[in-house]
Amino acid sequence: MKNLIKTITVTTLLILGSLSANAQNSKADLSYVSTVKLSADKVWEQIRVMDNIDKISSFVGKVDWTGPKGVGGSRLCTAPDGKGKFRENIIKFDDNQRTYTWQIVEGVPAKVTNSFKVVDLGLNKSMIVWTSDYDFMENPNMTEEQFKAFMQGAVSEMIENMVKMAS
Repeated sequence: MKNLIKTITVTTLLILGSLSANAQNSKADLSYVSTVKLSADKVWEQIRVMDNIDKISSFVGKVDWTGPKGVGGSRLCTAPDGKGKFRENIIKFDDNQRTYTWQIVEGVPAKVTNSFKVVDLGLNKSMIVWTSDYDFMENPNMTEEQFKAFMQGAVSEMIENMVKMAS
């Protein structure tokens, strides 16, 4: 009987976690979901840092943070070679819901809004959900498919590194 109750509880948590993840942005242009064997609090502790992108992404060599940590904060990210830069503004932040949203406002060939959300699945497990909405702008340096591949690769790398740091 105890095993049946555990199974029902875990199944319910997984379903609720999926619903919460889908509620993040069910119509996103891009999304990435990762389930990890770490508490949501441990994962969120790493994601909420926001000014350490240079430590979790090989595409960023330096981060200059301005403003508050949270809504109104801004980060200027510089490529490792120092030649490329992009600016991101934090537009939503919620510690209780373990989520934040930021817009890339300059330096890429698209208008981009990204979000991270950490969903507690219980039993020391959590789900990390990243979504992105964008309006791609035609340009000679990158196709939309290249842009999508870059975004998926970049977020995959960042999440893997954040999970390593949380472990």
